[in-house]
Amino acid sequence: MISFTVLALTFGVVFLAELPDKTALAGLVLGTRYRASYVFAGVAAAFVLHVTLAVAAGSVLTLLPQRILHVLTGVLFLGGAAMLLFKKGDDDEEIRKPENQSFWKVAGAGFMLILVAEFGDLTQIMTANLAARYDNPLSVGLGAVLALWSVAGIGIVGGRALLRRVPFVLITKVAALLMTGLGVWSLWEAVRG
Repeated sequence: MISFTVLALTFGVVFLAELPDKTALAGLVLGTRYRASYVFAGVAAAFVLHVTLAVAAGSVLTLLPQRILHVLTGVLFLGGAAMLLFKKGDDDEEIRKPENQSFWKVAGAGFMLILVAEFGDLTQIMTANLAARYDNPLSVGLGAVLALWSVAGIGIVGGRALLRRVPFVLITKVAALLMTGLGVWSLWEAVRG
């Protein structure tokens, strides 16, 4: 059963954490070079794979005792917040240009770029953490996929306008603040429980 509260919370946290990520910039670069729909198809497929793996890992974590699970998720959220706050800039990935503009070449380039760049990334860890925290894999998975697709769409289609209006520093600080709050809340529940 889908919980719209869990879906919305997951969407918000993952969306804010992914905006300042290098993959949003990579999507922007790919979107300026190739047909946006082709790029999005590849990127969207890669994000579905990553979220599926993250939700599966988070679902396994729910087998732990509640107190240990709360401590683990709290520490992971606080670690994620620290990663956002202390991350170095200019992590641009080199993007290889497909030899032609066919759907399979462009979508494949987008898929491979995201597959490699996002594996073990903060948002994948956060998704696993949220799946463990809320024990609602469908809501968490759907929220995370929609957030990642939204960021990819923004990066591919409207990234330049967003970068002119919203500084990455502000987005990063808001995401880190949300993750810190979730981490403290999880640790509080471990102590209280």
